[in-house]
Amino acid sequence: MATAAPTQTLPLFYSDLVALNVTEHGKMKIKAIEKASMIAATHAIPATVDEFALLQRHYPIVFSVGETPVPLVLMGLSEGINVYFNEEGKLHDPMMYVPAYMRRYPFLLVRLKPDSDELSLCVDPTSGAIGDFKDGEPLFDGDQPSQATQAILQFCEQFETAGQRTAVFIDELKKSGLLMDGEVAIQPEGAEQPFIYRGFQMVDEEKLRELRGDELRKMNQNGMLALIYAHLFSLSQIREVFSRQVMQGKGPVATPQLAAADA
Repeated sequence: MATAAPTQTLPLFYSDLVALNVTEHGKMKIKAIEKASMIAATHAIPATVDEFALLQRHYPIVFSVGETPVPLVLMGLSEGINVYFNEEGKLHDPMMYVPAYMRRYPFLLVRLKPDSDELSLCVDPTSGAIGDFKDGEPLFDGDQPSQATQAILQFCEQFETAGQRTAVFIDELKKSGLLMDGEVAIQPEGAEQPFIYRGFQMVDEEKLRELRGDELRKMNQNGMLALIYAHLFSLSQIREVFSRQVMQGKGPVATPQLAAADA
């Protein structure tokens, strides 16, 4: 299960980024993306701590490997497999919660000048979401952002704030020494050997139980404890993801141990 944090120059999903401006986009409109096939080929999505309570009901929440872990929602146990979205990037179950990272696309707040803290609203022009459409919401009202654009900006700002809270949580989690290399063994009925998935991090429950009272009290007061348990409860969903893969014909077909090593 390859769940390393993305290292490409552009974030996951984004093929290009341009800053929204009235000169170039003043007459353009925005509409829903009709097809997002890259979602169907993505098995792990970044998550924020603000979403843990909602996410843990449907998806496993794990942490990427490496020095700077990132919370990840697993939508498949192997590269290129997503059991929750179809080939066009539409949910199989429209009632399920969609991670904020996915809802933010194709927009993104970007620091255009390295020496400035100012963030500019940018968009992936290849997404098909903006253009000279007959239908859709205008991006600008005269020379000012439209209500639709202001709502997008507000959502992106909220996402950035949630990202900052997530970074604080990850920093405290690393300091606590609770993270460990994760491993999940799943043995379907009739299989001679279990399928073992690795390549992610998780909280060590034994270490959590051994924490001193004052450490647990601090985690409870700052909200960390609830987030940790949301993560731990969510891990039971890994078997649900495995079952979905099998039902969709995307389950492992090779020798279990070898399939796990490649996952």
